[in-house]
Amino acid sequence: MEEINDLIQQRIKKLHNLKASGIDPYGGPFDVKDSAKDIAENYGHLSKEELETKGVNCTIAGRIIALRDFGKTCFAHVQDVTGKTQVYFRKDTLGTRYDLLKDLDIGDIAGISGRLFKTRTNELTIEVKEIALLCKSLRPLPEKWHGLKDIEIRYRQRYVDLIVNPNVKDIFLKRSRLIKAIRDFFDSRGFIEVETPMMHSIPGGAAARPFKTHHIALGIDLYLRIAPEIYLKKLLVGGYEKVYEINKNFRNEGISTRHNPEFTMLEFYIAYADYRYLMEFTEEFIAFLCKEVAGSLRVPYGDADMPDSAEVIDFTPPWKRLTMLEAMQMHGVDPAVFKDLSFAREFAVKNGVDIDKKVGHGKVLDAIFKEKVEPHLIQPTFILDYPVELSPLAKRKKEAPELVERFELFIGAREIANAFSELNDPADQRERFLQQAEARQMGDEEANLTDEDFLRALEYGMPPAAGEGIGIDRLTMLLTNSPSIRDVILFPQLKPEQ
Repeated sequence: MEEINDLIQQRIKKLHNLKASGIDPYGGPFDVKDSAKDIAENYGHLSKEELETKGVNCTIAGRIIALRDFGKTCFAHVQDVTGKTQVYFRKDTLGTRYDLLKDLDIGDIAGISGRLFKTRTNELTIEVKEIALLCKSLRPLPEKWHGLKDIEIRYRQRYVDLIVNPNVKDIFLKRSRLIKAIRDFFDSRGFIEVETPMMHSIPGGAAARPFKTHHIALGIDLYLRIAPEIYLKKLLVGGYEKVYEINKNFRNEGISTRHNPEFTMLEFYIAYADYRYLMEFTEEFIAFLCKEVAGSLRVPYGDADMPDSAEVIDFTPPWKRLTMLEAMQMHGVDPAVFKDLSFAREFAVKNGVDIDKKVGHGKVLDAIFKEKVEPHLIQPTFILDYPVELSPLAKRKKEAPELVERFELFIGAREIANAFSELNDPADQRERFLQQAEARQMGDEEANLTDEDFLRALEYGMPPAAGEGIGIDRLTMLLTNSPSIRDVILFPQLKPEQ
């Protein structure tokens, strides 16, 4: 830390030198005409002689990430959002302006104009004719060869992480492309993008513990959204037939490699469809995203630095479909757990599955599934037909009313999507809410509350429909082969610095 402080003091001294010589260390606008990517693509294929004949002049701006001073000449690399460009300073070309270099540091942001040429090693380089200091950096970047490797510092100081780790910047560029591709897909199929409230008087649409806040003007407590489902289904009642929302959700739960308390979801609803339709729709949709973002239906999965542990996920449809019961049996779970709560609890305890004594049969089954089955679901797999207790907003299966028409999609041992045929019977929905209220009284803090306005909406009539939620963060993890959800969220939630 003392060494860092010394380096900062040296940079502050250079800052004062610049000001004393009449140079603004925090310059104004700069007319950028070129990018590193454009320069490489447009001129990289030319020979030295062809480039010399063309007499190309370029103007770039970016952060200096390397400086090699040879006295009367100096090489540097300037990095913009598209890559890096080598630049070359000569004292006999710049004259007194060359003196600026003594007060430059790695990390400074500069604007550069000059003639493009190729060096003896055939590297595209700008011979600098003009230089403008646009921002003096007072803190040194992490050492070139060691980089920024402390995981928590990388997440906390994402701005530095983006500077020194180009692969990180690429992940977030892919995330941006993913969201654009999502909109392209839905817009081209007649969906309407909507926005629904972030603060709810009743938390609903998912089983989760909410964040609570207080509205001073209204004098009421509100909850940050755990899901937009209820509002989106009210739009089906209102006559919209295809709606989607890309939304932030907030769930007051643990933080892990798969969970962040603030996360991004896609939710969409289609009138007159059911969960069977959504399976084929989801295959088409995610295959489209794979091609747009990853460029292939075969995506690497696992540790790229350990080839023996790395796999490939194949997104080519159709994908495997198993009922929850079939999947449990395939992985050594006694089917009797579905018939008897006491047996299910006993099985869970014997197999080291952590369960809350307050929850009912459905959540015990869910805990067993997460422990015994989910880690094995690497290739895309639809798990179908969940217990009613786990799905208070889903339509029952006519042939098995203790189950609902629901699937979850698992890829890379993670739940990626959750979908079901929507319950549109207001009497059944009220009964489900009452059952949830009983579970809440028994201590289940994630049980849904009764939403009278939603019940009133259903009484006006909601068409048969199918709805689905897909975690954009987890989908980004898959398509960029990122091991943690924090790797795909620009500023993940962290404890305050001490």
